[in-house]
Amino acid sequence: MTASQPPPEPTDPNGSIRQLAAIVPFYNVGGLVIGVIQGLKKTGCHIIAVDDGSTDLAPRDFGFVDGLDCHRITHNMGKGHAILVGLESALKNQSFKAFAVLDADGQHDPAELPRLYQAFVRNGSDLLIGARDFAQPGVPFRSRFGNLMTARLLRWMLGVKLPDTQSGYRIMSRRFAEAVLEEIPGGRYETEMAIVGLAIRGNYQLDSEPIRTIYEPGNRTSHFRKVSDSWRVYRTLFRRAVARKHRSRGATSE
Repeated sequence: MTASQPPPEPTDPNGSIRQLAAIVPFYNVGGLVIGVIQGLKKTGCHIIAVDDGSTDLAPRDFGFVDGLDCHRITHNMGKGHAILVGLESALKNQSFKAFAVLDADGQHDPAELPRLYQAFVRNGSDLLIGARDFAQPGVPFRSRFGNLMTARLLRWMLGVKLPDTQSGYRIMSRRFAEAVLEEIPGGRYETEMAIVGLAIRGNYQLDSEPIRTIYEPGNRTSHFRKVSDSWRVYRTLFRRAVARKHRSRGATSE
């Protein structure tokens, strides 16, 4: 290269991240969501923030982000509902080929998104889930135990081995996102399990990719209710298993 030649433009052999819209649902996580949005902005993807009825932030707090789409739900409806609002908005733009979702409380590293997107494109995924490492030090016991139980139930009921069933760090293809919007009702955390069930039931390409596991000491922004939300998740998993069993019987009898 001569001195007069400009440096080559950075290339992404697996597709442009500008074709990716990142959806960040949030509810009363304080300034943590601003740090997540700042991190996403560095990746070059489009950002859609969905405020699920928060009372601790005002629209002016996001004024530093050019081109940010911020949707506000007037009262808290649940994370699953906020995800669907973000997907509905993103799908209106035909230039987006894939849709990421990540949590707003800092437990997902936005800097990992380009790597996850490359794996998503390379695998031809419809749904790629960022799999956390629950064996690393500092992971709360309830998180480690809850994911282990759900993963075992998923394998037993639906015959699919997935290292992390409840991770909120995900990427969806356009065709799968359209199916999610059409078939999955809004809710709380059970919506994420229903999305996994839809991927399995519809024979979509389901993959996982390791991600960092970040647990900040004293981070109390999680709104997961251990009893009621766990019941919602397991109930959704059970319903998917029953529906699959009925379909299998119907196919056998034909």
